[in-house]
Amino acid sequence: MPQPQPVNRTPRLERRQHRLSRAAFYAHLWLGVIFTVMLTAISITGILLNHKRGLGLMPDVAHEPTGTLDAALPIARLAEIGVRAVRPTAAFDARLIDRMDVRPRDGFVKVRLRDAASTEATVDINTGRVLHVGPRGDAFLEKLHSGEIFGSRGVLLSDAGAIALVVTLITGLWLWLAPRVHRAAAAPEPAAPAERAA
Repeated sequence: MPQPQPVNRTPRLERRQHRLSRAAFYAHLWLGVIFTVMLTAISITGILLNHKRGLGLMPDVAHEPTGTLDAALPIARLAEIGVRAVRPTAAFDARLIDRMDVRPRDGFVKVRLRDAASTEATVDINTGRVLHVGPRGDAFLEKLHSGEIFGSRGVLLSDAGAIALVVTLITGLWLWLAPRVHRAAAAPEPAAPAERAA
């Protein structure tokens, strides 16, 4: 009974697949080694940020709105109230503000300052009453997560980590899948019914 022959693969194709698998292996290995610390930091800070309220990193201000957004104080006035709540004796300077987070549904605005503690004042948007003043425990985590902690171009490090993660996942899939595809391609063809009968 004639034996089935394996599918012939040209040496050129085999060399190309070998080079591709070798490149995928080293890309997977070195991207994993180089970006492990960064990707671990991004993952851990992401988990913590998802649960920042439960971990007490973000103040939970319970407040019933005292009016509607169209009746709110001007944004500049709210900014000034927020800054003065943190620095009552300092002259108002808008450059002290890092960001403002307006929550119309909750009826307040959060005014975060550019200081070491990322101090934040929560102000009622309609009455101007200060509801809370304190440091934001999650500001450091946010900056570390985005790469902003390393300066204005630090976000590029986070971008590089994200690209490295995608390449590592793709090369890992290739390294797992390629040998199976090669084995399937090299497997002998099943015998025809007539050959089996012989």
